[in-house]
Amino acid sequence: MPNATVTRDQPGPTAPPSKRRSRRLRTVFGRQPLGIGLAAPYAVFLAAVFAYPLGLAVWISFHDYFFAAPGAQVSRPFVGLDNYKTALSDPAVRRSFLNVVEFLVINVPLTVVLSLVLATALNGAIRGRSFLRVAYYVPYVSASVAVVAVWLFLFSGDGMVNKLLGPLAPDPSWLVNSGLAMPVIAIFVTWKQLGFFILLYLAALQNVSKELYEAASVDGAGKFRSFMSVTVPGVRPATTLVVILATITGANLFTEPYLLTNGGGPDGASTSPVFVMYQKGIEQGSPDVASAIGVILVIGVLVISLINRRLLERD
Repeated sequence: MPNATVTRDQPGPTAPPSKRRSRRLRTVFGRQPLGIGLAAPYAVFLAAVFAYPLGLAVWISFHDYFFAAPGAQVSRPFVGLDNYKTALSDPAVRRSFLNVVEFLVINVPLTVVLSLVLATALNGAIRGRSFLRVAYYVPYVSASVAVVAVWLFLFSGDGMVNKLLGPLAPDPSWLVNSGLAMPVIAIFVTWKQLGFFILLYLAALQNVSKELYEAASVDGAGKFRSFMSVTVPGVRPATTLVVILATITGANLFTEPYLLTNGGGPDGASTSPVFVMYQKGIEQGSPDVASAIGVILVIGVLVISLINRRLLERD
C-alpha cells in the first residue's frame, strides 16, 4: 500500500491560481472589497479637500511664503519656527485663542445638556412632536446672515431684550460689551446648531432598550433617576460625537463674530483664530503666519478632542 504521508522534503498541495488571486485581493482590499470601492470616492474627496490643503498649510507655515503672480518663480526659503514665534508673540492671536476657549466653555456644555434633554423630551409621546422636531432643526439649515439679523434686532442697544429688561439692561449693550459679546455669540451658536445635535441624540435614543427603563421603574426610579442611570449612559457614544463636533465647530468660529460684532469687536473681545487668520492671510498679505495659526489651531483641537474622548469613553 503506497505511503500517503507527506514528508517535510516533499512540497505540499498548492492552491489553484484562482484561490491565490482571491487571497491576494483580500489582503489588499480586505474581506469586503465592495465597501472599499463605495468608500473610495469619498476618500478621494477628503484627500483633495482636506488632506492636501492641510499639508500645504503645514509646508507654508515653515517657509517665508507670500502671494505672487501666477507662474512667477519666486524664492520661498525655509524659516523653521519663525512664523510660529511671530504668531504666538502677537497679542491679537493670543487674545483670539482665549476668546475661543471662553466660547467652548460656554457652548459645548450648553449644547450637550440642551440637546440631550430636548431629544429625550421629543422622543416621548408628546403633542406636536413632529412640529417641534422640525422647528428645532429650521435654524440649523437657515442662512446665518438671515438669522443674525434677528439677533441684532434682539440684542442691539434699543432691541427687544433691552426693552424687556429696562433698567437691568447692561450698559454698554450686549454686542458692544467686551464681557458679554462672546457669551452672546456662544448662546447664538448653541441655539442655531441645536437641531442638528438633537437629531444625533434622537438617533442614539432609538438604541436604548425600553426594558432598561422598565427595570428602573420596577426598582422605584423616577424620571430623573431613569434619565441619569439609563439615558445618559445609553447615549454615551453619541455624547462623545456631539462634544467633538461642537468643539470642532467652535474652533472654526468665523461667521458669527464677523456679522454680530462687526469683525470681532469690541476691541478684539470676540475675535476668533480663524478670523485672525483671515486678517493675516488676506488683508495683511501674510499667509505664512496665517498658516502657522491654523496649524496651532488644528493641534489644539486634536488634543482637546482626544482628551474629551478619553474622558467620555472610559468605563
